[in-house]
Amino acid sequence: MSTTHTDGTHTDTAGTTHTGTAGTGAAGTGTSHTGEATLDRIDRLRLSSVTLPLAAPVSDAKVLTGRQKPMTEVAFLFVEIGTEQGLEGIGFSYSKRAGGPGQFAHAREIADCLLGEDPSDIGRIWTKLVWAGASVGRSGLATQAVAAYDIALWDLKARRAGLPLAKLLGAHRDSVRCYNTSGGFLHTPTEELLENAAAALAGGIGGIKIKVGHPDGRHDLARVAAVREHIGDGVPLMVDANQQWDRPTARRMGRALEPYGLVWIEEPLDAYDARGHAALAASLDTPVATGEMLASVAEHTELIRHGAADVIQPDAPRIGGITQFLKLAALAEHHQLELAPHFAMEIHLHLAAAYPLEPWVEHFDWLEPLFNERLEIADGRMRLSARPGLGITLSDQARAWTVAEHEAGVRA
Repeated sequence: MSTTHTDGTHTDTAGTTHTGTAGTGAAGTGTSHTGEATLDRIDRLRLSSVTLPLAAPVSDAKVLTGRQKPMTEVAFLFVEIGTEQGLEGIGFSYSKRAGGPGQFAHAREIADCLLGEDPSDIGRIWTKLVWAGASVGRSGLATQAVAAYDIALWDLKARRAGLPLAKLLGAHRDSVRCYNTSGGFLHTPTEELLENAAAALAGGIGGIKIKVGHPDGRHDLARVAAVREHIGDGVPLMVDANQQWDRPTARRMGRALEPYGLVWIEEPLDAYDARGHAALAASLDTPVATGEMLASVAEHTELIRHGAADVIQPDAPRIGGITQFLKLAALAEHHQLELAPHFAMEIHLHLAAAYPLEPWVEHFDWLEPLFNERLEIADGRMRLSARPGLGITLSDQARAWTVAEHEAGVRA
């Protein structure tokens, strides 16, 4: 058994003395919850704020309604965690248009809470980190900062086991249906939209999603008709209104879109309009998908309680990480909902592979420059690799795009 000394060090069964502040907060207070079952401890971490520039400004319906400006970059919060035994894990969160510096600042404030903790105790660490910043809430920016830590801990646990994360969780499949979004934004002319769809399908993608929500609905219908004719009736096609329709418009557009055999209509209404989504879902043959903008399991639970979605679209970095995603996935399965996680395919491939019902994963090529590895896509599906954990490492380009860093522990 290990012995804890008055100076805070502890000696394990091999006679090795370790340092650490297990169970302590940023101020070094708290009670240790580790004992002889603790075989490793977190002794270092690095935070990186990375700004990814987009090749061209991106517009969806929120831009056309004047609520947002075109998106030119995505801010990422990367967390790299290391342990006394030399293991490492990587996780990330992100923010579009605004919020990136805030995520980094909050993650930096609570960083010391991890030092000395057993990295296997992921659920307890998540709770500890949330309570460290409880005054700013348990959703939104605060838990998105926690998510990066949580994802890194799951990556580390899977690497320790020598397994891809999906296999650690218990995979139901080794590949997942995937659809492309990045080629279908509203700023894209129709001819280019068709070219992008054809290229995505030729590259092995299984489905195509395009943005709708133009102030003139006839423009949306013409684009959907053109894409459907171009790709054929047998190719899965989805549309996404990015919350920009009101209830009457969503009903009219939903009925007008029925002939195109869509897999789903995404975010037809405000993300928090559970009753409106439920009424719409009940009135259409086309499934309704939503959830990507929600920032907690509790918010998703409200959607499910109202029967507001046929397809639920959680985003692990947005709802607090993998620990929270797994809770939501269990609830979604109980209600027999389809699952199509939003963005971050490097994370969501693993989580979708572990979902019992056949899911979808969203393909964005935007993030590829950040990593040394590429995901394999063929025959309409995204495939798991044999690489342990998430199977990703940060590229030199990601390091070059880093705008702020913070280190804690033995490297600090």
